[in-house]
Amino acid sequence: MRFLLDDEQTAFARSLDGLLTAADTPAVVRSWGAGDHGAGRALWSRIAELGVFALAVPEAYEGVGARPVELAVAFVELGRHAVPGPVVETVAAAALLSEPGFSHLAKRFLPGVASGETVVTVALPGGGPYALDGDVADVELRVTGGGFGGEEGQLWGASGARKGSPDVRRSLDPARRLCVPRSGSELLAAGPRVGAGVADAVRWARLATAAQALGVGLALLDRTVAYVKQRRQFGVPVGSFQAVRHRLADAKIALEFARPLVFGAAVSMEPADLAAAKVVACEAAYATARTALQLHGAIGYTAEYDLSLWLGRAWALRCAWGSPGECRGVVLGGGGDGGAGVG
Repeated sequence: MRFLLDDEQTAFARSLDGLLTAADTPAVVRSWGAGDHGAGRALWSRIAELGVFALAVPEAYEGVGARPVELAVAFVELGRHAVPGPVVETVAAAALLSEPGFSHLAKRFLPGVASGETVVTVALPGGGPYALDGDVADVELRVTGGGFGGEEGQLWGASGARKGSPDVRRSLDPARRLCVPRSGSELLAAGPRVGAGVADAVRWARLATAAQALGVGLALLDRTVAYVKQRRQFGVPVGSFQAVRHRLADAKIALEFARPLVFGAAVSMEPADLAAAKVVACEAAYATARTALQLHGAIGYTAEYDLSLWLGRAWALRCAWGSPGECRGVVLGGGGDGGAGVG
């Protein structure tokens, strides 16, 4: 089966690419990692103006309805440009709050999500003790006691700016800021519907993560191909060496194999398909990162070189929203749908 984007989807991708290219996202990423969120919030608003977050918000709450294929298109571009912030977590929160029975919460939070005025992060069972980018999020959601199959659970929320200095921990990706959840949260909902909402949140999060990882891998490949054309040894570009070509070809094949899995999962939205897409796309991005690092040589290890922004993202996404082993367990039907680690 072939998955080809239509003209409208292709134009959407080009619009996002143009916006993000003009925004100098490497500088935005570095500022975000240093705790300066001004440029990142401005970019977030511009992304929202193109309708990215509205793709996960029902029309009743000022979104455009569930559009998973278009969401995957958008997140490939967000990954290609290493856009910082809890973009996946905001989509997951939108899916969680769209659960039937949460209309009062959806009305309260989702219009802001769709417009880009509200940045949301979410911490789910199995995801570790931290909230991604909790120091910048306007709303922080946390689920306790609930699993992924409709078990009893409690949904907690905290709104507004954090008081005092946030407790931020290091991540594999410096722009992914891990924060200790806020204290004094409000109990928003409880019961089996929380577990059902978590299951939907994980499905959407895995799709967004897979698409983002695909974009990260494509960016790493493009940058590495450009580099080996310029770097010379023995009087010729290193890209002319057969061993280098084979490594790049392997990376290209892995990414192209992941692409139809990502868009096929967006069409079906089945948990097993989404888990397969997530593990294949993230493993392809991880393998491409290893190739990029090796072919760049010593410069690839320096934090000052922009390649590091994509390397860190590839490593962090590999275990975010389900490790490779957990996702394979879902595909094989032998594991639960847990594992929402933030990386």
